[in-house]
Amino acid sequence: MSFDFLKTGALSGAFTVLDTCSIIEVNGTDAAGFLHNQLSNDIQHLDDAHVRRAGLCSPKGRLLASFLVWKSAEAVQLMVSADLRALVQQRLAMFILRSKVKLIDAHVRLICVGLAGDIGRCLKRIFPILPDEVNGKAENEAGVLIRLTDSPESVAPYFSSASAPHRAAHARILWVAPRSVLDVHLHMLDAELRRMDPIAWDWLTLQTGEPWITAATQAQFVPQMINFELIGGVDFHKGCYPGQEVIARMHYRGALKRRMMLAHTADAQTQAGAFVFHSLDPGQPCGTVVNAAPAPEGGSDCLVELKLAALDCGVIHLHAPDGPTLLLRALPYAVPEVKQTLA
Repeated sequence: MSFDFLKTGALSGAFTVLDTCSIIEVNGTDAAGFLHNQLSNDIQHLDDAHVRRAGLCSPKGRLLASFLVWKSAEAVQLMVSADLRALVQQRLAMFILRSKVKLIDAHVRLICVGLAGDIGRCLKRIFPILPDEVNGKAENEAGVLIRLTDSPESVAPYFSSASAPHRAAHARILWVAPRSVLDVHLHMLDAELRRMDPIAWDWLTLQTGEPWITAATQAQFVPQMINFELIGGVDFHKGCYPGQEVIARMHYRGALKRRMMLAHTADAQTQAGAFVFHSLDPGQPCGTVVNAAPAPEGGSDCLVELKLAALDCGVIHLHAPDGPTLLLRALPYAVPEVKQTLA
């Protein structure tokens, strides 16, 4: 079962190997400056102890990929959806020109592991010092450890145990490990933590309201449409990058008419890229599913990009005007244009 790790018991932490994520390594003396000029966030001034979200956009301001970005030794590393890895490398390579930059496909050498719940004691055997703030980073010969956004209150009960502090129930960690190192530690992880299905990790990520661009949604959204600036993925004060003019105009002129919301549907097979429709305007889609995952209680939870007008009244349906109903739920952060209270 995908959600076996949610069963109560002595093991209140869980982990999974994330085959859906890949690492691209950008080497060279110009690596940070090169990426600074291509991505939506400030990479030039990113320090060694933190990570940032960033996007690669088309000239029309549409997200071609989203990343988690950090510096490691002399390189900058990008975590991206695995189904976009080759496209991102090809796209970035077009702009290297005379820059002292080399793009390396590191997906075979480096493995991404997601960990959640009461995982601190287990991880301290590998990393003596853990990152103590969201977007904090620790690094040693075992790889890179990143403190992701904590799970919201609604998720904490799934990880509750008598021995787990309340804060530990919310923790989410990304470990980017050399394959050889992970092989050494897998037995220990299996002994002390539950192994969860990757789709359960996807569900946990959904609850934080943090979207990931995949092949199904590539080039469909300006960053603000999926709340990307609200989660720190856009720096409006940095210099130019592809799509910057469109993104800045939407920000400064207040032309935003679409936002991303969290929703639930009875359809357990919901997929990214699916259209949604509004009961009062059934002739055309009013939005698109950004990410989706099966939910523990059945059906699916999803992040869905919607016209703001669709939030005022009426019913939102998945796939077709008479498709399954979408029930909106509260995100763990405020969306300025959305005023109503959601469950």
